[in-house]
Amino acid sequence: MDDATITNPSARLRSIAGAALLVEFAESRGLAASAILRGTAIPEDLLRDPHGEITYAQELTLLRNLVEGVDDEPGLGLMAGLMCHPPSLGVLGFAVMSSPTVRHAAEVALRYGDMWFTFAPHRLEEQGDLFRVVRDDTVLPPELRRFALERDVAAISTIQQDIMQMRLPMLAVQVTVGAHPIYEMFATLLGVETIEFDSRRTVLTGKRATLDLPLPSGNIATARFYEQQCVDLIQRRRSRDGVSGRVRELLIRRGGIADQAHVAADLDLSVRTLRRRLADEGTTYRELSSETIGMLAEELLTAGLTVEHVAGRLGYSSTSAFTAAFRAWKGQSPGHFARRHRGRVTDRV
Repeated sequence: MDDATITNPSARLRSIAGAALLVEFAESRGLAASAILRGTAIPEDLLRDPHGEITYAQELTLLRNLVEGVDDEPGLGLMAGLMCHPPSLGVLGFAVMSSPTVRHAAEVALRYGDMWFTFAPHRLEEQGDLFRVVRDDTVLPPELRRFALERDVAAISTIQQDIMQMRLPMLAVQVTVGAHPIYEMFATLLGVETIEFDSRRTVLTGKRATLDLPLPSGNIATARFYEQQCVDLIQRRRSRDGVSGRVRELLIRRGGIADQAHVAADLDLSVRTLRRRLADEGTTYRELSSETIGMLAEELLTAGLTVEHVAGRLGYSSTSAFTAAFRAWKGQSPGHFARRHRGRVTDRV
């Protein structure tokens, strides 16, 4: 894996498919696509490109816009997850559908997580007669975890039922969210009688023997063909992560203040080569700089710095210039943002 991806997971490239479904869900709730895409640097026409790719950071920004725009309440993420089906996953969907067994399908899905819809990593554990799917949502900001959990669990359940043409029964389910009447739908989706709420982590537990169940459209030769396509796609993405990820890292270290020539020199590249490499990755230095400065502005405001101090730290000539730029990114003034978010723990996106 590319060094930049390890040190800055937010730079990972992902399929546009999950973001496109979120925008479709937002529009069904009466929100405009332009509002959901605000501050993401995602062109609206990219949503219709089956080969389109965005970074994890961009998708998180989109998710935040959605959660804020729909006045998030329990159950909305479940409805969003019901829109996810195997064909939307592209080659990964075909690899999963052609897997010979449930275990093989689960391993493929987890191995190529960046081609999946999920916002948090999952792992499969087998012990004795049981298997567990364990979710780690610590990578997500607290205010986004409930919607993301709902969407991901509903998506996994819907895709599993599409592939198996039946529900894979669970023995026990633990989730980190609090109880709510709407979560009877959780139990229905996962085929369990009861759910343990307010758990330390989300865990789905089932009988290990069910992992060996054959899938109706399983074909090992076809599965291997599509798995190789997944491998090729991931390798291409990681090769493109390199320059963009390193530019972001350098901008973060410099507090967002660095001209293109200095960054190019740090990367042992000419400015012309840097521009070409970034263009190959579908971005520009200006876009990366704007994205990084916006992220740092959010962090500094959340940490308690005044608008004036943040403007100075980020190199703006005046507070009014910074305020105008921030309003363009977030659709609100930095003062309003600070009052709503001050004191929260932030993630770097």
